[in-house]
Amino acid sequence: MSVRLVAASLALFVLAGLCEVGGGYLVWNWWRNGASWLVGLAGVLVLAVYGIVPTYQVTHFGRVYAAYGGVFVVLSLAWGWAVDGVRPDLFDVIGGAICLVGVAVLMYSPR
Repeated sequence: MSVRLVAASLALFVLAGLCEVGGGYLVWNWWRNGASWLVGLAGVLVLAVYGIVPTYQVTHFGRVYAAYGGVFVVLSLAWGWAVDGVRPDLFDVIGGAICLVGVAVLMYSPR
């Protein structure tokens, strides 16, 4: 796989992750924290976009979503740190690194 395709794939993973984590965060704030129903609606719409973004990956559904799981783990930890101020501990970092190795093996190994 070319560097260009890997870069595009990683960008799609990050965009999908931001949509899923961001949309989920908006729904969470509406449902759990009493934010306006408009916040919840925005979250649902962002989650719908999340459903579309991964379809632009160049491989099949199962591989994309399996690999995306690792990206989701890391982006969730980063979101929690950036937005909620909960800094990942050593084991979060180790676990996230393991997940990213899994992403690389699943998506970018020569076949």
